[in-house]
Amino acid sequence: MPRDGTKPEATAGLKQLLNEPAEATAKSAGHESVNAVARALSILTAFDGEELYLPLAELARRTEMHKPTVLRLARTMAAARFLVRREDGAWRLGPAAGWIGSRYQAQFDLDADIEPILRNLSTSTGERASFFLFEGNLRSCLMRCDGSGEIQSPIRSGEVFPLDRGSSGRVILAALGEPGDLNERIRRQGFHITRGERNADIASVAAAVRGRHGTVLGSVSVSGPVKRMTTAVLRQHAPATLLAARQIGEALGAVPAAALRATWHP
Repeated sequence: MPRDGTKPEATAGLKQLLNEPAEATAKSAGHESVNAVARALSILTAFDGEELYLPLAELARRTEMHKPTVLRLARTMAAARFLVRREDGAWRLGPAAGWIGSRYQAQFDLDADIEPILRNLSTSTGERASFFLFEGNLRSCLMRCDGSGEIQSPIRSGEVFPLDRGSSGRVILAALGEPGDLNERIRRQGFHITRGERNADIASVAAAVRGRHGTVLGSVSVSGPVKRMTTAVLRQHAPATLLAARQIGEALGAVPAAALRATWHP
């Protein structure tokens, strides 16, 4: 039995389905692909939103396939533990899909993508630069660089903060489309400044980080002592913060938000 616990016969069933002779092959960008493989993968990649479960009808809509076809593929992938079916017929990704994701994460060097950008931001401003992830209504710092330019150890678990306190959380809320005059103002200017909002001694300026297709991945901020970081100083740091946010978004553009969040375990 494989190390992930998948039954050999279930895996064999999946392989048999994905290589059915009844499925024709297609040419795409000079490469052969089996239609059944593409269809099965389209079901797995249909789980691209915040929802945990998807009804069969929604899977059919997102994959542009007939429901019987989706059901046949989903049942076989469930036997191989790539999908799990709920009692009401809705589907979610299964543990085999998670295992593949963990293999991807093991190869994904988050530090190499973010560290140079944070280091440049910290050096140019002389203040602490941080990258925040979010999950639900919480955020936590994944990586930070002090004003000295020395990267601290990435924080993969620990203290969490609400999104509605501090500039790093508020720019995420605004980017997610939260209504309200404040959020509209943040969206217009692209950054936000707070002084002593979450911590009476800290002031900061932050901008949201967006990946491919505008997906909100987190935020980047410049922060320091409130006595030194006046509103005027923070505004001077806003362009560099916006640039760093764009650079991180480009560096992480192809990385799913779920893969990023998997590096943080609050």
